[in-house]
Amino acid sequence: MAELIRVEGLTRHFKIGGAMTRSTLHAVDDVSFSIGEREIVALAGESGSGKSTVARLLARVYQPTSGQITFDGKLLARIRSRKDALAYAARAPMVFQDPFSSLHPVFKVSHGVMRALKLHQPELSADERRAEAERVFEVVGLGTDMLDRYPYQLSGGQRQRVGFAQALATKPKLIIADEPVSMLDVSIRIGLLNLMAKLRDDEGVSILYITHDIASARYVADRLLVMYAGQIAEAGPIEDVLSAPRHPYTQLLLSAVPDPKAPPPGEEALAAAAGESGEPPKVIDPVPGCRFRPRCPVAVDTCSSVTPELKLARGREVACHVAQGEQEVKAFS
Repeated sequence: MAELIRVEGLTRHFKIGGAMTRSTLHAVDDVSFSIGEREIVALAGESGSGKSTVARLLARVYQPTSGQITFDGKLLARIRSRKDALAYAARAPMVFQDPFSSLHPVFKVSHGVMRALKLHQPELSADERRAEAERVFEVVGLGTDMLDRYPYQLSGGQRQRVGFAQALATKPKLIIADEPVSMLDVSIRIGLLNLMAKLRDDEGVSILYITHDIASARYVADRLLVMYAGQIAEAGPIEDVLSAPRHPYTQLLLSAVPDPKAPPPGEEALAAAAGESGEPPKVIDPVPGCRFRPRCPVAVDTCSSVTPELKLARGREVACHVAQGEQEVKAFS
């Protein structure tokens, strides 16, 4: 599989506090991964793990503190002109989490698609733009009559499909989908997940699917990146990671997925699923060491002083001192 995008050592820090209490928020720290052509990669983790910051770095909403992003063989840091910036925006558009606020309520839903076509394909005539808008609406499962409706006349699932249509209109190579199904009813989510798979298979589009829902990631993604406290904890083919997770945090995520056939959990099971400590990780001026250590039942002395690197260990990329050793890690089950 040809590589489409490569992220190396991506880091984004934010300065917070006043002049006398200046601190640094480590939103993303030394993140590296790649996405191939016609591939869906899921980036999963709990709220505050840095997933959306990664998305905004790839969309060039934020500039990285350090590290680099290579897209289709070209470094994003070398983008200087408006022409190059527009070209990249067309090749890597973003679909946002909230379908209720990502469309302008005053305009018909065709406005966003037509505006994108006019901006990125100015050579098209008005009739050609209309024909292309009708095509992408049909691709995402919306009738052409939807073009002349207003956002309030559409359901949440339909609005999110409009978001994918707007992205598809620019003929992208990568779609950055930031939790696109999290605000939709469960019964509607499957349709959007099938749509992402269709865009990969039929349109040849790669997708970075950001989610906190392991089940939906398993349904649609080819590979899984597990993120915790701004760092990648584990990465690999999704079935391999979910069938035999190596990092204690990945095991914690899977242990928290409810089993509909199991009896209600008792207090001990709930405590185990929360880890040794339910407190959020320290990402403001963090000290060296593993950020999952306070919640990890298998932590060793090295974990408190040395930050683990994402390394290949027994066929799996994992950032854990214990998992990189010889024994199997069974922290949560």
